[in-house]
Amino acid sequence: MKIAVFGTGYVGLVTGVCFAEIGYNVTCFDIEETKIDTLSKGKSPIFEPGLEEMLRRNLANGRLSFTNDGKAACRNADYFFISVGTPEKEDGSANLEYLEGAIAEIGSNLNKDAILVIKSTVPVGTNERVKDKLKAIITGELRVSVVSNPEFLREGSGILDTFHADRIVIGADDQESGRAVARLYEPFDLPILQTDVRSAELIKYAANAFLATKISFINEIANLCEHMGADIGDVAKGIGMDHRIGSQFLNAGIGYGGSCFPKDTKALEKLTESCDYDFKILRSVIEVNSRQKQQLFYKAKELFGSLHGKRVAVLGLAFKPHTDDIREAPAMELIARLLDEQADISVYDPAASGKVSQVFGSSLYYAENADAAIKGADAVFIMTEWPEITEYDLARYRLLMRQPIIFDGRNCYDVAKAEAAGIAYVSVGRKAVNVQVSLKR
Repeated sequence: MKIAVFGTGYVGLVTGVCFAEIGYNVTCFDIEETKIDTLSKGKSPIFEPGLEEMLRRNLANGRLSFTNDGKAACRNADYFFISVGTPEKEDGSANLEYLEGAIAEIGSNLNKDAILVIKSTVPVGTNERVKDKLKAIITGELRVSVVSNPEFLREGSGILDTFHADRIVIGADDQESGRAVARLYEPFDLPILQTDVRSAELIKYAANAFLATKISFINEIANLCEHMGADIGDVAKGIGMDHRIGSQFLNAGIGYGGSCFPKDTKALEKLTESCDYDFKILRSVIEVNSRQKQQLFYKAKELFGSLHGKRVAVLGLAFKPHTDDIREAPAMELIARLLDEQADISVYDPAASGKVSQVFGSSLYYAENADAAIKGADAVFIMTEWPEITEYDLARYRLLMRQPIIFDGRNCYDVAKAEAAGIAYVSVGRKAVNVQVSLKR
């Protein structure tokens, strides 16, 4: 059984490596020559726990290979998994340029009947258009079926999510091809939901939109807590204990980020516009999240009046812990605003500092640890709940900072302990201690 995976971004690489791990012969294709060279040497270009070890193991046993030669990737492949990016266009819709490039590459190099599986997140109706494009490209009597197989991986736990997924969704109008893809997943021993193609495409968008809605909802409740003197931790726990609601994605903070939620909610909004449907809830979710990312900045502005010349430390740069992904990360927007204020900024992140330096360059000081980041600071912003940050000793803020003022966007610390430690502490949806700050926006 030979599988060709097109695209070695987060989803494609994790998918390819995990398929090799269970015994399939996998070739991963990407147009970036430097990335292919790096992967062929057993080095992962992304930070993902356990991925590099699994990558090296399957390179060594010969089940996994990487190439930028389309003909070599397509040769004798039984399944093609397309996992290329579908980034956001300026108008919010999904950019299918990379998908179309992959289809052209496969169509021109196909040498046997095969099943093409689209894992990329694509607008409803894309699989049907892909099928038409392939028919126009392929010569002879080769037969290619198109199947939708959306991914639900969480960055930082992609391998775990692959082997312990809640479900595998397979959308196919050709039931024989759908069953063939289902058989491919049998070694994982996971629940499989088979649907028509359009339903499978919409499941991915609907799932991300619903999770984004939970995040924006709890953040709105957190803002209400600040006005009414309630504690969002208690409120979230109280509603999360209801099994109809559940406790996941009820952690108040500074909003969602990353490569999926922002892009997919906007793409779904554009999709609803194309069919003349007004998705009011989704529009509100996007608006709330955009506003939430700015809350800590405005609280700091209220307290300081001006951040000009202030020494400010930003702890956590990735959009979530256990990844180096900074796409749509709240920290990136905060840093840009602090630079506009002409603050003196130091930053720390266990994995993402290198990527941030590619964006902001020498305008920031990149600390090797939290101690170095906060030393002499007038204020600290906590933007990612890395264990290195959540487990950090509160006493060190008083010891190392010029004045111990913390703006915690992830509610990492106990309010009472922060108060007892003599730290000015401002979090989300909880009372501020040792300082007077109200919700500005």
